[in-house]
Amino acid sequence: MMTTKTAFITGITGQDGSYLSELLLKKGYQVIGLVSQKYNIGYQNIAAIKDKIILEFGDLLDKKSLEKIIKKYCPQEIYNLGGITFIPQSWQQAELTFRVNTLGPLNLLELIKDLVPSARFFQATSAKIFGYPQDFPQSEKTPICPIDPYGVSKAAAHFLVQNFRNHFKIFACSAMMYNHESERRGNDFVTRKITSTAVKIKLGLENKLILGNLEAEQDWGYAPDYVEAMWLMLQLKKADDFVLATGEKHKVKDVCQIAFDYLDLDSEKYIKTDKKLIRKEETKVYYGDNSKVRKILGWQPKTSFEDMIKKMVDYDLLLLKRGKYKK
Repeated sequence: MMTTKTAFITGITGQDGSYLSELLLKKGYQVIGLVSQKYNIGYQNIAAIKDKIILEFGDLLDKKSLEKIIKKYCPQEIYNLGGITFIPQSWQQAELTFRVNTLGPLNLLELIKDLVPSARFFQATSAKIFGYPQDFPQSEKTPICPIDPYGVSKAAAHFLVQNFRNHFKIFACSAMMYNHESERRGNDFVTRKITSTAVKIKLGLENKLILGNLEAEQDWGYAPDYVEAMWLMLQLKKADDFVLATGEKHKVKDVCQIAFDYLDLDSEKYIKTDKKLIRKEETKVYYGDNSKVRKILGWQPKTSFEDMIKKMVDYDLLLLKRGKYKK
């Protein structure tokens, strides 16, 4: 008889956590999710599966709460997807960002070492650890040189994963993930700002979209594709770190073009720019070399950039028509 695996996911109500939960449920896993008693964030993302998963209250900074959960369920796989992800917020709350994004994974790594040394650990890192990269595209060999508190916190977590893997022989992987979007992307992020505002303009609820640098380029992938790579990483014989990216770069104006065209709108009539919204780091182009993840995991993106933006537009239309969109 096949034994059901148990996975513990932090950040389960977020974009990645909710998609990963759905993927693992399809594969027959028992899914345990960490949720906060302080914040009621993202529960709509797991509404369809809430009766199929187990939610436990806790906090990445409360080691005792994590210990209680790990002792109770003895998970074979642990995915750390929780944390502070919005870069401007990391400047405003630098200490909190570092504590959550670095001490959180450290707590999990220490508990794995002490309680479940055979468990497999996934850490969601970020391409922002490369700072102003000198390599184009960036790979696993690109020097790590973060330029903001968010990047510093993620770089520290990345190094901790390597330290624990090498010193304690824990199966721990880190993914240097590039921007990945979806219908569940937070409203603070530019892709979701574009699709939701375009829909509001279409429905006569707004009359303009204000953005920063339309020429800024990013490597944007689709979140459900990325969580599949997370799972594949923990099925390897040997733990390793990977750049997780599409290898393609697109401009902010490309997002606008697709979204507005899909709604039969002329984007030039509605888009205004504001220099105050332009970030310094946008002068450097981030796009990843995914050759290693393709070769070792056999992974590649399934959803095109254009289809992803259209999916987001369709979802925002649905939300607005149902009156469920939150400003």
